[in-house]
Amino acid sequence: MLKLYFSPGASSMAPHIALYEIGVPFEAQPMSFHKNDHRAPEFLAINPEGTVPTLLIDGRALTEVAAILYYLARRFPEANLLPRDEPEAEAHAISWMSFIASRVHPARGRGLEYATKIYKLADERLGAREWAIGRYSIADIHLFRLFWRFENSLKPPPGTFPNLSAHLQRMMARPAVKKTIEIEAAVGYELPA
Repeated sequence: MLKLYFSPGASSMAPHIALYEIGVPFEAQPMSFHKNDHRAPEFLAINPEGTVPTLLIDGRALTEVAAILYYLARRFPEANLLPRDEPEAEAHAISWMSFIASRVHPARGRGLEYATKIYKLADERLGAREWAIGRYSIADIHLFRLFWRFENSLKPPPGTFPNLSAHLQRMMARPAVKKTIEIEAAVGYELPA
């Protein structure tokens, strides 16, 4: 059994989307930053770092967005979230995931000017392709979550990131994304602007 500990709108949104893309049963456990759910002894016993996402796999904890997305894609290959038997395509997905985790994710916290520079780099890297590696994958889910948050919080001028904006619109049309946003919005977002 899978159980996802998530905070609405946080990085945990990416595995939340992936679980709906895959379509397997899972339990979703919302965590409140305001109520300090992340510091509760019960949760710290599961994940001593007190971070989300945390995915329990038959009671065993897996953390970090990229690792959880990779696990889900490999565990459920029929969902086609990662290329199979294509080492180069899989490596490109991992390259995107590494870039997103190391450069894109921390950029927002360094202010609009720095974040704009990094998101322009991501926009150029994506180019006019429909999907990050040429077909839909976990890289798109991870990229979407960060750009969705960036656009909703820092509100860059329209047209600044044409490729990322087009990607965001494609992602917003996906049923798994719509469902995740609907569920997380109903729980309530507690993230700072």
